[in-house]
Amino acid sequence: VQLQASGGGLVQAGGSLTLSCAASGNIFRIYSMAWYRQTPGKDREMVAEFTYDGDTNYADSVKGRFIFSGDNAKRTWYLQMNRLNPEDAAVYYCHVVLTNYEGGRTWLWGQGTQVTVSS
Repeated sequence: VQLQASGGGLVQAGGSLTLSCAASGNIFRIYSMAWYRQTPGKDREMVAEFTYDGDTNYADSVKGRFIFSGDNAKRTWYLQMNRLNPEDAAVYYCHVVLTNYEGGRTWLWGQGTQVTVSS
């Protein structure tokens, strides 16, 4: 199974970016999908997640600005980031929990995509 994240880049404060994450390979069922971010010297923090129960959760710092969405058929999910500010600058990682056709459960991270916000 592979996760391919894309969409990072440089944006001015107040601007928008949309990140994408595509899962491929031996996937039977996806249980949860999420975006995390990390800055140097800090722990990786959850930004937005879609759980198996169908809930979408956001970090308080991004509520009202970021939108998590997904396309199950394409096994792709997105993070639309609006009104970006310099505090949003980080490496963003997608994460998935899934089972394969053999019944094995996998927790997997994407490779990370850099988001830079200029003030």
